[in-house]
Amino acid sequence: MLLEGLHIPLTTPFHPDGRVNLPKLAANIARYAKSPAAGLLVLGTTGEPTLLTEDETRDVLRTAAQSAAPEKVLLAGVWRDSVQATLELASLAAELLYDAILAGVPSILAGKVQAGESSAHRRELLLYFQSVADRSPLPVVLYSDCCLRRIPQEAVVELAGHRNILGLLDGAAHPAEIEAILRRSASIQREVSVTPVFSAVTARMTVAASRAPAMLVSADMLTADQATAAAVVEAKPTQPPLRTRTKSVGFQVLSGETPAILDCLRAGARGTAPALAACAPQACYEVLAAWKDDDQPLAEEKQARLCEAARVCEAGIGNLKYACELNGYFGGRSRLPQLPPTGNQRVALEQAMKTLRN
Repeated sequence: MLLEGLHIPLTTPFHPDGRVNLPKLAANIARYAKSPAAGLLVLGTTGEPTLLTEDETRDVLRTAAQSAAPEKVLLAGVWRDSVQATLELASLAAELLYDAILAGVPSILAGKVQAGESSAHRRELLLYFQSVADRSPLPVVLYSDCCLRRIPQEAVVELAGHRNILGLLDGAAHPAEIEAILRRSASIQREVSVTPVFSAVTARMTVAASRAPAMLVSADMLTADQATAAAVVEAKPTQPPLRTRTKSVGFQVLSGETPAILDCLRAGARGTAPALAACAPQACYEVLAAWKDDDQPLAEEKQARLCEAARVCEAGIGNLKYACELNGYFGGRSRLPQLPPTGNQRVALEQAMKTLRN
């Protein structure tokens, strides 16, 4: 699976009484389909996954898969403390035609795998990811967050060689570390399927192409008069076959911190999944577009525009959801005990989002 471009980390909408609002989730995803984003991240940290029940988790995964445009890459955040529970959700994601799963540090190991800690904890961390990758029906993308949930560089490099681990989402986005990981894993090369214009080929695109009706001409059709034959052909249009090619890629890295998008791209990241993309996908994409066009002054200008907004909008999930409301997406309330923005914070959010309208 190709991981390039902008991937939007979805928020999870709730009704005023706290229930998950699945219709609004579907509506948000339908609007994201019109954005230039390459993919969607379902139940990442901005989706409040730890505050959902197992039934709600499955409902969100199902609704997102059913609502997403076929060409959008779908990543499912399904990690749990146990390998078994993670694999159960990975199997559901595979049934729903997700393209990869996101796996982060289990909470029972959070804070225990940093430099200087017990080597036993580092072995447990490696065992967790290796066991999930060995048995997952979908490719695995590692998720490394800041501080307590950060995957040590040595572990990332070792895991990069696993046949079913295709990349890393670096939530803390340290450009120097990204560069080091890519340098140390440079020997890893894999072939992935892409479209003729080198965009990702998703599982839903492949299934849709395989289910497309074939145009068969019967013997009776061969002897029918021209008008009848034309009417039948017109009544049974065919879907063009899915044309693909292959592309060689190495270990793929996505950055996850808005102020560091440009620095991480320069360090070798293939794309980005910043929280701010949930409320301002176009503005985040413009940094990528300018960088791809090698217009560095414009890319830096676009990046600087995001920094102040990120400082305010990413200060909490309640702030991010209110920023979504300001741009026409459904944000709604965050689930308790997380709080909504205060009056002063709302004023700051409204000011920050003025230049980031979509």
